[in-house]
Amino acid sequence: MTAPAQPAGHVVVIDDDEGMRASLDSLLRSAGHAVTTYAEPDAFLRAGPPAGPSCLLLDVRLGRIDGLDVQVALAESGLDLPVIIMTGHGDIPMAVRGMRAGAIDFLAKPLDDQALLSAVSRALAHHAPPPNDDECTADIRRRYDTLSDRERQVMALVVAGLMNKQIAGHLSLSLPAIKLHRAHVMRKMGAQSLADLVRLGERLAVRDLSISRYPNPA
Repeated sequence: MTAPAQPAGHVVVIDDDEGMRASLDSLLRSAGHAVTTYAEPDAFLRAGPPAGPSCLLLDVRLGRIDGLDVQVALAESGLDLPVIIMTGHGDIPMAVRGMRAGAIDFLAKPLDDQALLSAVSRALAHHAPPPNDDECTADIRRRYDTLSDRERQVMALVVAGLMNKQIAGHLSLSLPAIKLHRAHVMRKMGAQSLADLVRLGERLAVRDLSISRYPNPA
């Protein structure tokens, strides 16, 4: 008799929407993951993280609770668990702050199934040290060096959490011009998503520190 396959990893979901929890549970289990869901973070913090490769899918709005506060509490408690933030489109600047606070990815609702499963796979592999890390950073720097001065300004403001319209106002440029510069930045940096670009920018420390519209949570 063939032994049952081991789960690919353990995914913890914290979302106060019962329907969302059920949907994520079904999708993740169909992909071979073990899943534990919570409606609120206190129950998870009491239970602690599961053993073995695991990650956390965390909604940024949990009723009256700020999901980023939960992320900070995890870090302060020493729980080394990769975090993927789930956010509404209006909360994307908030999710960028979460990336700066240590989240490894964020997903905008409504969630795309394939994007979610890809993000979970990356999160579960997060603890594996990247090969030739110094060489990887040097490659990112080489890509950054191909950007024009204006493209570097745009990238710094994107990584700081500003939306296209805000960047246009900050740089006194038209919105179409910003969209074009941003597309060039994404292509030259090899970023597949906004989360990728934020991660690359944080690695190179290119964020515009003069921008304080979205300060880090206390």
